[in-house]
Amino acid sequence: MNGLFSGAAARAALRSAHACLEELMKSVGNAGLAAAEQSPGLLAAVDQHAAGVRDSLSSDVRPLTAVILAAYAEGVRDAAFKHGWRPPAGPVDWSEPDWVLNRLLAVCSLSRSLPETR
Repeated sequence: MNGLFSGAAARAALRSAHACLEELMKSVGNAGLAAAEQSPGLLAAVDQHAAGVRDSLSSDVRPLTAVILAAYAEGVRDAAFKHGWRPPAGPVDWSEPDWVLNRLLAVCSLSRSLPETR
């Protein structure tokens, strides 16, 4: 029974992770990554944050997965909210994004490179 439950739990975690990353792409990633394509400064910031995320997640030791990236993004948001951060009320001004938005955008960028595993 453990094997069956483990498989079901893993599939549920993967579905939840994909839903989290899809929502992040809708709220931050699509517009932010499009803006980064037009702004070398923003693209450099995203690349630097992506390197920081990979380092934080020890991606040199274990591969990045949707579950790991989604959990990381949720942790960033939770910590930011706890410290008073609130997302912009309207469209994001990508000419001056804060650290949290840059970090979440980096997660979106990294999630694009994941193999499709649905």
